[in-house]
Amino acid sequence: MNPSVVAVHQSTQHEFSKTSGERIRLLLGQGVEGDAHCGVTVKHRSRVAVDPTQPNLRQVHLLQAELFDELAARGLMVAPGQMGENITTRRIDLLSLPQGTKLMIGAEAVVELTGLRNPCGQIENFLPGLLAAVLDRGPEGQLIRKAGVMGVVLAGGEVKPRDQIRIELPQGEQRPLERV
Repeated sequence: MNPSVVAVHQSTQHEFSKTSGERIRLLLGQGVEGDAHCGVTVKHRSRVAVDPTQPNLRQVHLLQAELFDELAARGLMVAPGQMGENITTRRIDLLSLPQGTKLMIGAEAVVELTGLRNPCGQIENFLPGLLAAVLDRGPEGQLIRKAGVMGVVLAGGEVKPRDQIRIELPQGEQRPLERV
């Protein structure tokens, strides 16, 4: 089975969770139309407070549905959209993709991965125990963030559940995703 979109979500408000819908529209260089985080410059409130002119490297948040399966096995019931992602995927290991990977989603949309989502305290306020569950340690003690990836829109278009996702890895040296 090919990688695909499970669900799509947006919110006009700066809330932790987003509302699921039948489709979202990605806007070139901005993000999800109608979403509170849409824009050329950073929209996350903590980052705006530091420097509102920073480029928005977090236009689209993608999260692998397999994480929900893992959380459920630990007794943490979380549904698509509740962790604030715009696009929930399946059959794609988002966390292992290198920086600069392009995801062609559906017929038109293209998202370039910029980095990992860094989970904050809001995640623990949403569901106690969730923060620890989305952070792990690798074999050498390095921190592993499992709360999804962030990207920028290179080509706009409609995205809806069941859309196929095609992956284009960057040319040359491939750098692992870091938090953004």
